[in-house]
This record gives sequence, C-alpha cells and structure tokens, in this order.
Amino acid sequence: MGAWSARHRKTAVFGWLLFVVLAAVLGGLHGSTQVKEAESMPGQVSRAARILDDAGLKSPASETVLVRSDALTADAPAFRAAVGQVIAGIDATGKAAEVRSPYDTRAVSADGHAALVQLTLKGEHQDAVENVPAVLAAVAAVQEQHPDLTVVELGDASSGKWIREQFSDDFARAEWTAVPLALGILLVAFGALVAAVLPVVLAITAFVAAGGLVALSSGFLHTSDNASSVMLLVGLAVGVDYCLFYLRREREERAAGRDASTALAIAAATSGRAVLVSGVTVVVAMAGMFLTGIAEFQAMSYATIVVVITAVLGSLTVLPALLSLLGDRVEKGRVPLLARLRRPGAATTGGRVWNALLTPVLRRPLAAAVLAGALLVGLATPMLTMHTANLTFQQQLPEGNELVAVSQKIEAAFPGSPAPATVVVKAADIDSPAMTAALADLRAKALASGRMHGPVDVAVHPEQNVATVDIPLNGTGNDAVSNEALRTLREEIVPATVLKVPGTEAPVTGRTAGSYDFNAKMTGSMPLVFGFVVAFAFLLMLASFRSLAVAATAVVLNLLSVGAAYGVLTLVFQHGVGASLLGTAGVGAVESWVPLFLFVILFGLSMDYHVFVVSRIKEGRDRGLPTRAAVAHGIRSTAGVVTSAAVIMVAVFAVFGTLSMQAMKQMGVGLAVAVLIDATVIRAVLLPSVMTLLGERNWYLPAWLRWLPDLSHGGSVPPVGAAAVLHGPASTAGPEPAGGARHRRIGV
Repeated sequence: MGAWSARHRKTAVFGWLLFVVLAAVLGGLHGSTQVKEAESMPGQVSRAARILDDAGLKSPASETVLVRSDALTADAPAFRAAVGQVIAGIDATGKAAEVRSPYDTRAVSADGHAALVQLTLKGEHQDAVENVPAVLAAVAAVQEQHPDLTVVELGDASSGKWIREQFSDDFARAEWTAVPLALGILLVAFGALVAAVLPVVLAITAFVAAGGLVALSSGFLHTSDNASSVMLLVGLAVGVDYCLFYLRREREERAAGRDASTALAIAAATSGRAVLVSGVTVVVAMAGMFLTGIAEFQAMSYATIVVVITAVLGSLTVLPALLSLLGDRVEKGRVPLLARLRRPGAATTGGRVWNALLTPVLRRPLAAAVLAGALLVGLATPMLTMHTANLTFQQQLPEGNELVAVSQKIEAAFPGSPAPATVVVKAADIDSPAMTAALADLRAKALASGRMHGPVDVAVHPEQNVATVDIPLNGTGNDAVSNEALRTLREEIVPATVLKVPGTEAPVTGRTAGSYDFNAKMTGSMPLVFGFVVAFAFLLMLASFRSLAVAATAVVLNLLSVGAAYGVLTLVFQHGVGASLLGTAGVGAVESWVPLFLFVILFGLSMDYHVFVVSRIKEGRDRGLPTRAAVAHGIRSTAGVVTSAAVIMVAVFAVFGTLSMQAMKQMGVGLAVAVLIDATVIRAVLLPSVMTLLGERNWYLPAWLRWLPDLSHGGSVPPVGAAAVLHGPASTAGPEPAGGARHRRIGV
C-alpha cells in the first residue's frame, strides 16, 4: 500500500477525495433507515411490536396532561372547567387522534387533587413528534390562564421531541469541541501546523465517507442515532491515532538522518503494520456485537466497523501519498514557542517524566507489577456491584430538566402511569364472549394483585382481532419493584386470564418489559461475545508476534484495564461517587448496552498501543538487544506517540462525557478512563515490568504452533546509513538529500 501510494501520489490523493465526496453525496441522497422497535428489542417486546406492525396498528404516541390543584379537588367546578379547557384546546389543534377525559377514564389521584387527560397523537411516532408542539402550546395556554393550577404535559412525542433536539445539539457540540481539541493536541505534539492538520483532516474525511457508506447500506442493515454518535466518537479517535502513529514514525526516521524514501519505507513497514493489525482487531472485536442478536448493537457495531476500515484505508494509502508529496514540507507552519518546547531526542528517549517512571519499574519489575496489578484490581472491585438497566428518560436527562420535573409531578400523583406495561392480545376472535370475559378478568386480577394499579386502559380492534391493555406497574420503571410486578403480570396474571382462551398470544411490552428483556438477552449473550473477542485477540497477537507470552500478556492486560473502567463507571454513575464533578448524579444503574460496548471497543482500541509498543520492543530484540534493553528502548521510543495518542483519545472521549444524555456520558467517561489507565498504568508500568520478568520467555513459540501464519514484517529495520526504498518501480518518495548515493533495495 505504501509503495503504490508513493508511486501514484496524485491518483491516491484525488481518488480518496472522489471516494469521500461520492460516499457522502450518495449516502445523503439515499437517506438513513432507522432501526425499528420490532428489531431493536428482544423477547416479548419484539413479538408485541411485530403483532402491532402486522395488524397495521402503529404504536400511537401517547401524551398525558396533569391537572393538579393543592386547594381544589377534581370535582370542583373550577377544576372541571380547567380540564374542559385542556380538552377543548387539544381538540382545536387537530393534531390529536383521541382525547380521553379523566372523568371517563377515572384517572383521578387517590387524594382527589389531580387528574390526567390522556391523548394519542395522529400519525406514526415521527409524525407525532412534528405534531406535538401545537398540543404543547395549547396546554401552555391553559396553564397561563390558571396560574393557581399545575397544568403540564408529558409523553412519548413531547419527550421524543426534546431528546431529538438535544441529541442534535449535543452531536454538533461534540463535533465542534472534539476537532479543535485534537488539532490543538497535535500542534503541541508536532509543533507544526501542516503535520497537525493532516491527521485531523484524514480522520474527518474518513468519518464523512463512513457516514455515507452506512446510510447507503442502511436499507439492509438499519442504523440509529446512537450508531452515528459512536461512529463520530471512534472514527475521530482512531483516525487521528492511526495517522499519528504513521506520521510520527516517518518524522522520527527523518530526524535520525534517513533519506525520505527510507523513512517512508520504515514507517510503512512498522507503524503501517501496527495500524493494520490494530484496525483488524477493532473490526473483529466490534463484529462480536453481532452475536447479541440485538439490532441496536448491530447498528453500532456496523457503523464502527465501517469507520475503522475507512480510517485504516486512508492511513495506509492517502497518508503515505501525502507524505511522499510533501516531503519535509510537512514541517511547514512551525509554531516557534511549541517547537522550542519539544526537546530534541525526546521522541526516542521518552522525555524526563517517562524516564523517571520507567527507571524504577525496570530496576524492580516484580514490585512494580504487584503494585500496579493491585491498583487495577482495587479499581475494578466496584464492578461486582454493577446493576444494568435500560435507563428511563428521567434517568437519562440531567437533574433540573423540565421533562424530569414534569415526570416527577405525574409520578407523585400517579405512580407508574407515565410508562405502563402493555399487554398485546392477539386472538382468533377478539369479540368472542370468552375473550371479552378474559379481558375483564385480566383487568380485575391486575388491580387485585397489589403490584399494579389504575387506570387500566383497554383498546379493542375488532378488524385485526387485536387488543391492547395498558396497566401501570408499581415502582420507578426499572427497579426491583417494577420487575417483580412485570414478572407477576407475565407469569401469573396473563396465563390465568387471556391465555386460557385457545388460539391466543399475549406478549407484554412497555419500558419496564423492554429493560427486563434487554438485560436478559445481554446476560445470555455476553459470555459468547466476550469469549469470541478474547479468543480472536489472542490468536491475532499470536500470529502477529509469534509468541505465546506476548499474546497472553496482551489479553490479560486488556482485561485489567476494562475491569478498572467498569469499576469506575459503577462507582460514579451507579453509586454517585464524584458524579457531581461531571454535572450528573448517581442514577442507580449503568445503561444496559454500555458495558458490552465498552468491552469490545476497548479491547480493540487497546491494541493500538499494545501493537505499536510491542512492535518497537521486538524491533530492538531483533537487532540483538537483550530483552530488558529492548523493553526500555521500545517504551522510551514510543512514549511520545503513546502520550499524544492517549491524550487525543481521552480528550475526544471526555467530550462525550459532557453531553446531556446519561448513556453518552457513561460511554464517554468509561472510554476516557480506560484509555487513560491503558496508556499510563498498563503501558508505563505493567507491560514493561511483566516483559522484563519474563525475559527471553517473551519470545517462546512451541514447535506445534509454528504452522501459524506469520503476520510480522519481513525484516529488521536497517541501521541509519543503510537506506531502503519501497518495493516496486522507481520511487518518488520526496526530495533526497543533496549528493545522495544510489541505494540498494532491501525489504523492510
């Protein structure tokens, strides 16, 4: 790839630009097909969605208007008049399909001071989100007329509207914050504008192209908003890092006195190989998420795979072409102050901080390994108490949010009513006397259970032979009380009532059911995903370095960093320790998809550093250095790159930790903490100490494993003065030093 790009610089550069433009334009014209509820959730929730879809009954967006007075009861004439104004105002908008009075549904609180006006909006969910502003305005007008009352609205459409707008704002903020951050860090790392801009531009173009490709293919593999966020997060991080690895190695070789052709050849053979191995690891690790069978995970996995492949492709083709084209002009635009701050030789000697840390580690490797291992195990300990759940929107949104305040008011008067469980009944004859009696029995037994309460809403659709029964559950929606109520409904009440009628099925759906089914599916699939990712990472490291010890060390160290990230995540977001520093609070649970997502992506991203660092250690060993000296050489020579790459990743991920949605916060903080641990405790302490303790055993490969494919590069890096050019016809890798001699062609 490097040789072809160096020989065909203009073809590589303009071909890349054409690819990016075509992918973006075609993807924009095609549009994105979003994941549907029937495929996004497992278990009974998925079956219920399919029954409604097959019957042509789109789940209507329901809204609830709370009317409450501290002084008046619901029977007072002034209270009734306010309720009447709410109903009339909503009807006047023409956006509501149905409006139900609390005096008909008996949706009056136990203390008599609150009532609920329930309505459904016209159209599917997307249409309802567009229609809800008019309804919100009508409700707000009643509130203005009655300042002594509380008149507030909440529901699927109103919360969906706010979340969509907030998601869009957060996404834009992440883009505008993360990109300048990465550029600023690269400016410090290189001290030159051109060198700093190159990785950012390539990462952004890779993300744009990947977005178009994902949209184009969303017809057969649906995508989601979460997938877009993840694609930006990962695409920017790995895109910049991959280019950084390549560019820093090329600059390092030029600084060592090599000619432009040799420097580019060595960068292609070493850092280019590390990028390729790392990219393959990320791709296969993310592919493990397909084993969950959950469409949302598959969407995130696919989007990440596409953006990583695109970033790898750009790093290995257009970047060498640009470096060949620019030559030493890549150092143009030097910033005087930043250039002076970069000490000569720091890129290869590690700098004062890394040397101060590495010297005692290599002197007492056993003590360093024990202390670092104990620290990571301690950080991981809170993971044992981790509780996962599909967070309710009240938990997702920040404290003080208007929607959360409205929800708390409704919850106080009508516990469970904002998110009832829905029994979707499909029968041979929904109007038969037996089914009519069974539906009445279902309602009665639910209310008598003590775990559910009214108002119970029954909607019968005779033409489709389908009925829906909305039953509010006790509890908060995803706590033990709600889960026990759901279990009672599914395992006791539904089988004892509607399922006694032959030819009937009655899956139970709703937010609580969705969270429960999602967690059950996750629990069942996690061992399979974990096993797949760990096994493949081990085999890839084994083939890349032809060493049992290196492969095993990579897996164990990655597991330690992931475990530590899990512990911090649990401590902060579940128990609330230090959560106020992030502008949030402990919500009692970790978002269901976050742990699995963190595992697969961290296992892939950790290989960035591991492959890059261990490759340099092996280079030193191949040149004849003893293992301890090779370890010192590898760690010191990669310290600057690892530090710069880690700071970029931590900064990008931390940006997502500042977003409004709790799931995005958890994902961003979890990734930032794991990368920080990985680049410091793991790479600076555990890796060198363990490899020093193992000594020559690091490179042991049993005879019975020598059949494995050899993915290492074809030879050792030549010493300075023994120049190398890329394989192939005459290279045009940039200007040569004056008086350059003819170079022999060697394999790197």
